[in-house]
Amino acid sequence: MNLKKDFFKYQAQTNNSPLGIEVKKAKGSFITDSKNNKLLDFVAGVSVANLGHSNPIINNAIKNQLDKYSHVMVYGESIQEPTVKLTKKIAQNLNKNLRVTFLTNSGTEAIEGALKMCKRFTGREELIGAKYSYHGSTQGSLSVTGSEKQKIKYGPLLPKIKFIKFNNFSDLSKITTKTAGVILESIQGGAGFILPKINYLKMVKKRCEEVGALLILDEIQPGLGRTGKLFSFQHYDVNPDILVIGKALGGGLPIGAFCSSKKIMKCLSVNPKLGHISTFGGNPVIASAAYATLNELIKSDLMKTIESKEKLFKEYLVHNKIKKINGRGLMLAIILKSNKIANKLVIESLKKNLILFWLLWEKRAVRITPPLTISKKEIKKGCDIIISILNSM
Repeated sequence: MNLKKDFFKYQAQTNNSPLGIEVKKAKGSFITDSKNNKLLDFVAGVSVANLGHSNPIINNAIKNQLDKYSHVMVYGESIQEPTVKLTKKIAQNLNKNLRVTFLTNSGTEAIEGALKMCKRFTGREELIGAKYSYHGSTQGSLSVTGSEKQKIKYGPLLPKIKFIKFNNFSDLSKITTKTAGVILESIQGGAGFILPKINYLKMVKKRCEEVGALLILDEIQPGLGRTGKLFSFQHYDVNPDILVIGKALGGGLPIGAFCSSKKIMKCLSVNPKLGHISTFGGNPVIASAAYATLNELIKSDLMKTIESKEKLFKEYLVHNKIKKINGRGLMLAIILKSNKIANKLVIESLKKNLILFWLLWEKRAVRITPPLTISKKEIKKGCDIIISILNSM
């Protein structure tokens, strides 16, 4: 079997030049390829493997549930302990208005549910997103994604979508009594890991309250401890009406979720019933992995280490080809002086057994989103490789 040849022959591609790592195994902060090279992973499956690859706590939870049962019924019809435990654990760590959770198969599916719920609850049709945002690739999620270049070949998408500039306070007047919901990332990912300005998210929520719109915060990437708090919005003293999570929640297995109040969430189950349904959402094996992930993040001291690890990256990654470092915690983006430098850094790093990756819209950026469990020694090792490559350019 020629794995690489078959990969390009039989598996649909998302671009013409994938990294092409032939994965043999992964553990902790490292991925081992088919030639037994150990690659230091500064990407973590794009902010997924927060507790490291092949975490034994997560693996044991998966194995234990597999011996009991896997899929038994479509979402919400049968009472399954792993699913109930997970949603209860989520509720215990959120504000009172976010205590009910709908589990989905992916982040983009959760976004779809959140958008539908805004329309259904308010009786309005207009949705507002942010320019240079990213919320997923399905039709609704793509509709509120703020990149026209990404969407132009897939129209027509959802009607009555408007966009505001992230961190632009004057644009808040565009949120009106016609608006069903406003969707924002708590940290803009594809745009370059852009943090919200002081009070920006609070002012968006205030404006939504004034006009009767709902605020959706997309925490699919920055959530689950990546910024040093369980959810990034908790840094900003804001309380969304709907919270969307995914990626790291599953501990490496596919999952998404949207959380809201009982009052708002109930609108999806009546008039008409089955307003949002899923066959595999809340799968008990995945829910077991997610519960183990969430429980470990909450009970351990891991989140307390994030700030010091962020400081290490910023201390080590000083170079005249680096303009700045955006982001927070272990959701960092190196902004290089040019697209060419960023592209070469990712490619050359792989040759030196360090995995880096690009961002969607900001082409000068290189992603730094390692497992939260990464050690200080591993941080130093990876940063030394980055600096050595920049020195050689």
